[in-house]
This record gives sequence, C-alpha cells and structure tokens, in this order.
Amino acid sequence: MRGGIQWNPVGNEDSMDLAGQRVVVVGLARSGIAAARFLASRGARVAATDCKGPAELPPEVLRLAEQGVVLELGGHRASSFTAADLVVVSPHRPPALPELRAAREAGVPVMAELELGCREIKGPLAAVTGTKGKSTTTAALGAMLRQAGVEVRVGGNIGEAVTGLLEGATAHTTFVLEVSSFQLEGTESFRPRVAVFLNLSTDHLDRHPSFEDYARAKSRIFQNQTPDDWAVVNADDPGVMARAARGLARRVPFSARPGKDEGAFFDDAGAAVLRLSGRSETLFERRQLRLPGDHLALDLLAAATAARLLGAPAQAIAAAAADFSGVEHVLERVAEIDGVLFFNDSKATNVDAAHKSLSAFPGPLLPILGGRYKGGDFAQLQDVLGRRGKAVFAIGEAKERISEALSSVVPVFACASLAEAVELAFAEAEAGDTVVLAPACSSFDMFRDYAHRGQAFKEEVRALASRVAAAKEEAGG
Repeated sequence: MRGGIQWNPVGNEDSMDLAGQRVVVVGLARSGIAAARFLASRGARVAATDCKGPAELPPEVLRLAEQGVVLELGGHRASSFTAADLVVVSPHRPPALPELRAAREAGVPVMAELELGCREIKGPLAAVTGTKGKSTTTAALGAMLRQAGVEVRVGGNIGEAVTGLLEGATAHTTFVLEVSSFQLEGTESFRPRVAVFLNLSTDHLDRHPSFEDYARAKSRIFQNQTPDDWAVVNADDPGVMARAARGLARRVPFSARPGKDEGAFFDDAGAAVLRLSGRSETLFERRQLRLPGDHLALDLLAAATAARLLGAPAQAIAAAAADFSGVEHVLERVAEIDGVLFFNDSKATNVDAAHKSLSAFPGPLLPILGGRYKGGDFAQLQDVLGRRGKAVFAIGEAKERISEALSSVVPVFACASLAEAVELAFAEAEAGDTVVLAPACSSFDMFRDYAHRGQAFKEEVRALASRVAAAKEEAGG
C-alpha cells in the first residue's frame, strides 16, 4: 500500500496517523464536508473535489478553505488523485469513477467516509442496514440507549456523517449508525459489535449493476464480525437470513410471528419478547406504540433487540418505545384539512416500501407516487390499491410507468408538479380519506433528495391548509 498512513486493521483501538498526509475527499455533500473537516483537524493536507461548481454547492463547502482545505470544484483533477496518500469517497460517488480507478492503479488507498470514521471509533458500534426502515430503527435504537443513560451518538446515513460525530468521543461513547449500500461497498475493516439487517428487496438498480451486487454490498455489514459480535436479522426475510448465515456473528432473529426458538418476536398478546440463552423477557407492549403500520412495529422490535444486546435494561427500552414518535419523512403526519389526513412518507423510495406505507392505512387512500424510476414493478401495488385506493396522483419521470401499471385498478392522474398533485388529491378527497406521499421512486428528477421532497410536500400541504382556512373565513365574513 502506498503512502505513510498507518492504521489498525480492525479499526477501533489505534487512530490513523493523518498529520501531513495528502488526502483527497471526493464529493462535497454532507459526508464529504464532514470528512474534509475531520481530516483537516487531524493535520492532513486536504484537497476536496466535486463536479459541481461553487454556486451549486452548500455554503459550508466554501468555508472549508478557512481550515486550509484546497477546493477543486467544477470537475476532478486526475493528478490530485494519483498524487495522494489517501482518497476518501462520499457515498453517492460511484466506485467506477475514472479518477478513482486511476488512484487505485497508482496504488493509492481509496476508502469510504464510513470506513474512515469508524476506524476512529473507540467504543461500541451498532450499525443498521436494510432496504427500508433503517432511519426509524436507528433513531429508535439511539432513543432506547439514551433512556438507559448511555452516552450515544446517532448518525451515518441520517443526521450527521460519522466523521462529524467523532469530536470528544471516548471508549464509553456508543455509536449507532444507519449504513446504506453506497456506504458499505467502500468498507474494508468496518466491524459493528451489533449489526442489524432489516430486510432486502430490489432497490438502487440505478447505481448497482444488479440486485445481487446490491445485496452483496448490504451484506458487507457482517463481513468482519466475529463470534463475539451479534447479528440481529429478519427471520421473515429469506434473503436476509441466507446472507447472515455466511457471517460469523451470533445471530438473533426477529419476527412478526410468535416463535419457539431463540430470538425476538411479538407474542399473541402483542408483547415484544426476547428469548435468549434460555430466558425470555418482555421488551415493550405493541399497544403502547405511537407509530402506524406493522412494518414500523417490526423496526422497533429490531431496535429493542439491539438495545438489549448493548446492555439497555428492558424497562428503559419499554419507556423509549412508548415515547418514540418516529422520524421525519417516515409516515409523518403533516395535517388534517376538513377531515382529510395528510402523511409524508418521502423515504418510501422503492415499490416495496411504498406497499408497506399504503398497507399502514385502512383507506380510502389517495397516494402521490412517482419520481425517478430506479427498478421494481409498480404492479405490485395493485393489490393494496385495489382494496384501499381511491385515486393515484403520479409525478416525475415515472408517471407514465405508474399509469400503465395501475390505471386498471384505480384512476391515475398525471400531475406536472408536486403542488398540483397535492391540490388535485385534496379536490378528490372526502372527510375520512388519507393523502400520503409514498413515491416508490427516488427524488432526483425534481428534488435534491428525499428530505427536500418531503419538506416540499409539507410546505404544499400547509399552504393548502392556509388557503382553505382563508376561504372559510372569507365565506363566514
């Protein structure tokens, strides 16, 4: 390996020696900015590069220069990559980028921002992956540990990037990280004490060459675990179980159905039970949860299991589960206007997630679907929409695909914008109906990311509520 950087191969005992090293950070969104700041604080000579120009990037990028970071914007310089001692890559930069290939051919180590950050972690690490449910499970696990009095930092693919969470952390700090396939595919020594794998379905085929490549990237969460570690895995998902079986960690399956073997499950009375080493205990009661939907209850079961394995007592877990109100953009209740409910599930970015979202409500449903198509079959939504759907409002590049797949079971309205979709959905709705943004697509045709889309939806709903209230006031006056 080229360069003078030294690090511990397992990753959480010795820090990397970064002082004076030439490091290129590729991609200047949240993860890249955090990595550049961290590296500069450790004395590295940092060059940060992005294909976008200064006007297209957040203001935080330009402020990196104040820490001595050299900015190479508007394109990548191959010479910077090949002359570096280390290249750190943000998760949304494809591994096949020509400059990254050139760096590898020159013998320059290339690592993910997740790998860089986790090599600096001294205390326990829990990681959560899966096609959907990661954010809810990660946030809930963090809340359960905090309730137990644990010093915990939560981030990764949500909130703060891992390199932005390191300052002041000690061996007593527990890290809880959401990790995506994009992040995991660039790891080498990443090793969580507790790995949670929630589910596996078709996603991100706009990035990964095949489903198997996507699944292989997800499965790297188990790659470096030992028999001293834990793997919390979905017993109801054969794909997850098959890939977990290849790892060395002790597996703790969780299931929506009662079980007789070791693992976590909901019993017939709705109690979340963990059976481990011949002992059973109740972690929480499902009837106490605030969140709608069977899939969110299962996410909390996975979080509770991981929290218990990390030492949180059952009483603290139960209290946190009862108080947990979910995360932004995941079945988030936005408003009720004239008896019509509006929910934001912008994180439902594939067909399977949208199906779970729609299944969480009894109906009648008026979902807003669409965006940039990234794989999957919209026809899989026919069953739930045939039973509960009133109309579908299709947006973005995928709206024609959606209409072709669903118009035989429910009216589909093609909308030019999210604003038009909200307006038309309300016009078609009656008191007792639910309008839910559950796109089944990525957001990148119309928005920066799913959060931008979800925020835009909430703004449109609030503007609608204001217009309705003003019309009532005018009529009353």
